[in-house]
Amino acid sequence: MNVRARKEQFEEKALARTAQLSKNSRGRVTPEAECDVRTVYERDVGRILYSLPFRRLRHKTQVFFNPQNDHICTRMEHVMYVAYLAETIGRALFLNTDLIRAIAYGHDLGHPPFGHAGERVINEIVREGDGDFVFQHEAHSLRVVTRLADHNGKAGLNLTYEVLDGIASHCGEIYSEFSLVPNRAKPIEEIFDPPSDHPLPMTLEGCLVRMVDRIAYVGRDIEDARRAGLMSFEDVPDEIRQMLGRTNSEIVNRLVSDVIEESTGHDRIQMSVPIGEALEQLIHLNVDQIYRSKQIDRYEKMAESILRGLYEAFVPLVGSTPSRNDRMGRARIADFHDFIAKHPEPDASPLRLVTDYVAGMSDHFARAVFDDLYLV
Repeated sequence: MNVRARKEQFEEKALARTAQLSKNSRGRVTPEAECDVRTVYERDVGRILYSLPFRRLRHKTQVFFNPQNDHICTRMEHVMYVAYLAETIGRALFLNTDLIRAIAYGHDLGHPPFGHAGERVINEIVREGDGDFVFQHEAHSLRVVTRLADHNGKAGLNLTYEVLDGIASHCGEIYSEFSLVPNRAKPIEEIFDPPSDHPLPMTLEGCLVRMVDRIAYVGRDIEDARRAGLMSFEDVPDEIRQMLGRTNSEIVNRLVSDVIEESTGHDRIQMSVPIGEALEQLIHLNVDQIYRSKQIDRYEKMAESILRGLYEAFVPLVGSTPSRNDRMGRARIADFHDFIAKHPEPDASPLRLVTDYVAGMSDHFARAVFDDLYLV
């Protein structure tokens, strides 16, 4: 019996009956020989961790764009917080922490530059251009791991269906969800063509990452807002602070403990209604005082200008031949043509190709490309 088989045997004995066992995975789009050492979900963790899209998360926005303050949270840190907290809860519930880590590491790979503002603007551009797709970071995260990232020279990371499902179904913007029941009967094809109402994941592990996404960012965003002079924990109404805590550490501890207590022994991931309602109120407070603040609004206008400028520059270039006479951003234009030449779907629409290119940019790179294209 090899190491992987012993690990799978251990999972059978140690994990909850509702946990997703590695040996019971539905498999991959392209079947592969098993590894002698790692379980299928451990392999997925490594493929995501070593991918280029994962590395770029360290220069992508969480809330504040292109921060110069090293203490401001980036998308990379958010992903690590989600993984840590979800694994902490998962161990207490005896779930498969390798599956949890893989979903958490991959869940935000499709976020474009400039965070949710960038997501909104890109979707507007796609809609205005009569695109045959909707830009949504969950769906684009799935596209990144199945098409745009590469593994051993092949397009896509060929992850397990459970990880793909957790990534595609992770939505953390439904603030009123207090109880998540896995849809274990979900057809595999629904992973790749989901309904528009954010269907639930097929595993408890996926449900856990979906819930922890909110837990990881709510208090951390207030810490960043305090550094930016927008909001502090003292601005949170006392009834919420009494319920959840007065610091990010207290809030995280209260929410994690509540999810463990409420979910233990149940085939669902849930928090108590009072705690869930307090969390929802706190997120709405963050929306009003941070995400819709004048400072963020100014950055969003800048982000929109940059993104629209990138689309205006690159969409007409699809199908053209690089010219030595291009005066503006010659190197950037050459890079774009190189991207198209290596794209796994070179015959896709110009809007689709440019979206794949732009959405993969970090905040800093998007600004640098814009400057090279337009500054004189």
